Amino acid sequence: LNTIHSDLLSNLKLEKFNEMQEAVIAQGCEGRSLLVLSPTGSGKTISFLTVVLNRLKRSVDGVTSIIVVPSRELAIQIDSVFRSIKSDFKVTCCYGGHSSKIERQRLREAPALVIGTPGRILDHIERNALSLDAVDLIVLDEFDKLLEMGFEDEISELFECIKAKSQVILTSASSIESFQTFPEFIYMDRFLTIDYNKKTESELKPALKLRVVDAENEKKVDSLIELVKEFNQEPTVVFCNHRLAVDRISTALRNKNFEHGVFHGGLEQIEREKSLIKFRGAAHNVLIATDLASRGLDVPEIKHIVHYQMPVKDKEFIH
Repeated sequence: LNTIHSDLLSNLKLEKFNEMQEAVIAQGCEGRSLLVLSPTGSGKTISFLTVVLNRLKRSVDGVTSIIVVPSRELAIQIDSVFRSIKSDFKVTCCYGGHSSKIERQRLREAPALVIGTPGRILDHIERNALSLDAVDLIVLDEFDKLLEMGFEDEISELFECIKAKSQVILTSASSIESFQTFPEFIYMDRFLTIDYNKKTESELKPALKLRVVDAENEKKVDSLIELVKEFNQEPTVVFCNHRLAVDRISTALRNKNFEHGVFHGGLEQIEREKSLIKFRGAAHNVLIATDLASRGLDVPEIKHIVHYQMPVKDKEFIH
């Protein structure tokens, strides 16, 4: 385990794990089932991937760990982090929006870890392309979002496919109020809760500064451009309520030769992925997006969030 820690920190260019990560790794590597409550961007991915790496077995053929996520963007992100660790364990990422044939070919190579969305994972199981018989660790990342998006039935089906008594890790950026729909989770005393969401107002206040910029309607785009210029190329996400607004702002920025990316549901999956890759790689420092990007994208380097339009719901204002 010490070797895993050392290699992982080195490959991810981290000096040390934070307090939450150390708690998750210590308890998770002892085989405990965990409910991890911690804000988005706090490093939950690295914590459970360390536990996964500790659990994977070279002596067992086939999938022994799965990570279930609510969106393909999150699946791709976790897959990217796992690959950056430079482990010699094989991983396959499964999600909708592209050919499942390629995924089935990769599954034939007997990966040790599968990362994916519930529907696509079940599709591979039904086609006999994937077996979960040897799985002894399942991570449900952003479990609150999985519930919110109505994946209860799919998750229950996945658990029915797992024969071994598995360790379960649930992660969430908000509290989980009900497990009643899941027979596996009725006895919550088998889960250890690691809660890093309980922050006092004084602890949270220094991390966030809220500002309001007044602008006349006809000058709103120009005001946005001037505002973003003042951020000195620091990573910025500009949220709009509708994709038409995203495209309109993008056109205005393009006319001024202002490098930026766009992210909304009207784009093809490959276009969204390319835009995120460029944003993370600092090829451009501004991302214009709908609230599709408000959950599931972990980009801790972001310095500024701009709401070009006020969100319809409170939760879309909180990231």
